[in-house]
Amino acid sequence: MNETMIGLSRKVLMRLLVAILVLVAILVLNIKYVQDLYFQGQLTVVGWIINGTILLLFVVGLARIAQLLFRYAREESALRKLITHVEDGYLDVLKGINNQSLIAQRYELMHRLHEQHASINHAALASTLMARESTRLSFPRFVNGILILVGVLGTIISLSIALLGASHLMDVSQGIGGDMGLVIHGMSTAMSTTITAIVSFLFYGYFYLKLTDVQTHFLSNLEQATTLYLLPRFSGSEESMLSDIRGLVSSLHEAARQMEHSQTHYAEAGSQLRDIIARLGADMNAMGQDVDEIKSILREGFRLPARDGE
Repeated sequence: MNETMIGLSRKVLMRLLVAILVLVAILVLNIKYVQDLYFQGQLTVVGWIINGTILLLFVVGLARIAQLLFRYAREESALRKLITHVEDGYLDVLKGINNQSLIAQRYELMHRLHEQHASINHAALASTLMARESTRLSFPRFVNGILILVGVLGTIISLSIALLGASHLMDVSQGIGGDMGLVIHGMSTAMSTTITAIVSFLFYGYFYLKLTDVQTHFLSNLEQATTLYLLPRFSGSEESMLSDIRGLVSSLHEAARQMEHSQTHYAEAGSQLRDIIARLGADMNAMGQDVDEIKSILREGFRLPARDGE
């Protein structure tokens, strides 16, 4: 398993932190320009409302991205731990792994299907997980799509204010100074909202794309781990069953061959046993004759009377 791909979320989090620090440093170094652009000479609150809305969407969306990156960092850690447990031969491969993690849920689901003697459709499991995880990107996707549109809306409203001030300049009864200030205010607000929207969109859009990369890489690693480490444990496919049957038939053939070999040895041992018994019977007969001859000699030597029937 590729360790670089597994730790991708942590790298993106580090990039996000560095990018935020760089952005803050740029704002601090250009604080005078920021004050003049956003706070000086504001005749209406339109600029503050629009820029505030853009910044609010930017901050909330970025916080959601950071939250999801932290979540995938934990998921990657759990996946790496399960792979280590399987490779080390642990009996309890879920030891120390959060039961709510995606890999733990996948393991428990496959274990339940295996106990029920149901076939495991890996493609269906992967599609279901992908659909469920894609819903977590709904809000970041919404912010990514609407962020630039809010900036365009702010630009249109600001230009409308500027046009309103310009129309008043055409009326000689109006005070030129106030209307010219309104025109300048509208143009300034249009520029500030445009800058805010573009900078926010570029910053946010990059990390939104990196979040989708993190999700894609993690899900691909999870499916790869499922194929390499979980399916061999719980797979009940036709291919695996045929492989098991071939192994069983091979084992039975070997056992039958060994039984035939044993029966040959048993037949040879039985034949040898019959020869031994035959020789033993002949020896017993010869021994009986010898005993009778000894008894006859003893009677003759001791002049004993013969028994009846002898």
